[in-house]
Amino acid sequence: MLVFVLISMLAGAAVVHADPDIFGDWEPDGAQLSAWAWDDSAGKFVRQEPGFISSDPNQYKYELQCHLGGGDFDADCLATVLECKNGPDGKDGIPVTWLKAPAGVPNPVWSYHSGPTCLFDARPEDLLPRIAAMIQSEFQKLPISAGRVTAQPSPHTLRGADTNFYAEAAEQQFDIKILAQDVHVEARPVQYTWNYGDGTTLGPQSSAGGPLPQDRWGEKTATSHVYTRTGDFSVVLTTSFLGTYSVNGGPPLPIPGQGQFNAPPRTVSVWRSITRNYADDCLKNPQGAGCPGAPPTSR
Repeated sequence: MLVFVLISMLAGAAVVHADPDIFGDWEPDGAQLSAWAWDDSAGKFVRQEPGFISSDPNQYKYELQCHLGGGDFDADCLATVLECKNGPDGKDGIPVTWLKAPAGVPNPVWSYHSGPTCLFDARPEDLLPRIAAMIQSEFQKLPISAGRVTAQPSPHTLRGADTNFYAEAAEQQFDIKILAQDVHVEARPVQYTWNYGDGTTLGPQSSAGGPLPQDRWGEKTATSHVYTRTGDFSVVLTTSFLGTYSVNGGPPLPIPGQGQFNAPPRTVSVWRSITRNYADDCLKNPQGAGCPGAPPTSR
């Protein structure tokens, strides 16, 4: 009885695919994801013209789980078909499997990519473009860490000397919901911009910098900075991330543009160096000028 119900449900989905109120122009052999492109002039997604070239080496489509082509289904698969319950507005979704093929190849041979997974929407051919239109702004809202800022030397450095700054940023992953769909996002740091707090900036550039051994502090690096006056300065790092996203376990797709995120400010105190000669014997007078126990001099 369970198999009969599943066959009826899935076979019914294949029969009604031409009904625009249910599946639009979704065809029995899968909805082609690469059939859509963003039109800047129209401000919306439009179907791609033949010959459209994407930067992704693959093209993708999804099929009903257990679908064999020609309206047939795999009976053994139907016994374990994925249940897609509790979608938007309490409606059920459809179980799908993602396929891939080399981009730009007419009538390609499709191979398995991922799935099965659920797709929840009354018109699944419209769901992915709607998510694509939202993904850039959703990406910018994520709690992505721009990385930790380190200064050498720190927390005090010297006026007129190179202070080495570097960032420690990492790839990050997030699982979010968009239009009630499961969306997996991966973010990768690619560029860094430094605001040194004294009116000067560096970047954006690809180098995050790196640590120096203590005996090399004061050397010029790709991210170092020379302060020309004393004081406390708030250093802010802005890290730019590239991202990809996948919907309901589907193929990873690029997120347009870059997301920019600021690291917590790092305060650096810039001191001046002064050379003096002292006559005190620190063993006899530990509080004498220049001795380790003496009060600090002004910077």
